[in-house]
Amino acid sequence: MEDRLDSRESMNEYLFHHLVAMFQTLALQQMGKLVNPITGKLERDLQQGRITIDMLQMIKDKTEGNLQPAEQAVLDRALTELQMNYVDEVNRPEEEKEEIEQPEETKEEDNGKTPEEEKA
Repeated sequence: MEDRLDSRESMNEYLFHHLVAMFQTLALQQMGKLVNPITGKLERDLQQGRITIDMLQMIKDKTEGNLQPAEQAVLDRALTELQMNYVDEVNRPEEEKEEIEQPEETKEEDNGKTPEEEKA
């Protein structure tokens, strides 16, 4: 019985680390820090990046007092890194922001025109 509990706890710790890494990678992609594997391009959507960071913060709040020290350290480190990168992206000069593509929905919202209207 003891081995099964240890095995289950080990699996849960592994899965928790994987969950945090998944959200961390997604947020970095959304901030334009990593290439989107589907499009092969750097894309930037800070609003979505902020939501992903907030989801990790919610996990931290909801699991307070229930994590192993290693799990807490992984979550804290990921949140700190993401928050620092987010601030860096928000404060990035405008000319550097234009080098990274924004998703189509965001582009349309920025200038109020559809791609077809821009071509005309």
